[in-house]
Amino acid sequence: MYGVISSASIWAIPLLLSIILVYGMYKKVPVFEVFAEGAKGGFDTAIKIIPHLVGMLVAVSIFRQSGALEWLTTIIQPVLTFLHIPGDIIPLALLRPITGAGSLAVTTDIIANFGPDSFLGRLASTMQGSTDTTLYVLTVYFGAVGIRNSLYALKVGLLADLVGIIASLFIVTVIFT
Repeated sequence: MYGVISSASIWAIPLLLSIILVYGMYKKVPVFEVFAEGAKGGFDTAIKIIPHLVGMLVAVSIFRQSGALEWLTTIIQPVLTFLHIPGDIIPLALLRPITGAGSLAVTTDIIANFGPDSFLGRLASTMQGSTDTTLYVLTVYFGAVGIRNSLYALKVGLLADLVGIIASLFIVTVIFT
């Protein structure tokens, strides 16, 4: 079974691209010209989002390098202890809505320090997959299309992240302890 899945995953993208090319030629679509036009549109979008992306990356760097993340973790430690939530997971819970790369680095550190099969390793992996980089998504995608009023999307996105964090804690605790 593993061999079939491995072969399917290796051939999926080349097969899909081949089907698209053959279908485009069958419909007499100028495939390369359409591709080049789409790439040009993608380049224009990338140029438009660079200021938003740079601003978000600078803000995340300041948040981490200033010690604000560690300070916030220290402040809420008594509540975490009362709720039996490991304090080592809080940097991940705080960074995940902001940055994918930063949260992945925290997840990697947790797995390196505690092991992938530990409670914290499983919790970090589950939390990484159950939440999204809400602020990054809003900054980049809303900035690309020029949406300025993103308050409702921000509220819903952060609420979804909170639900993902709570669900991760609950599910990993129930299944693995």
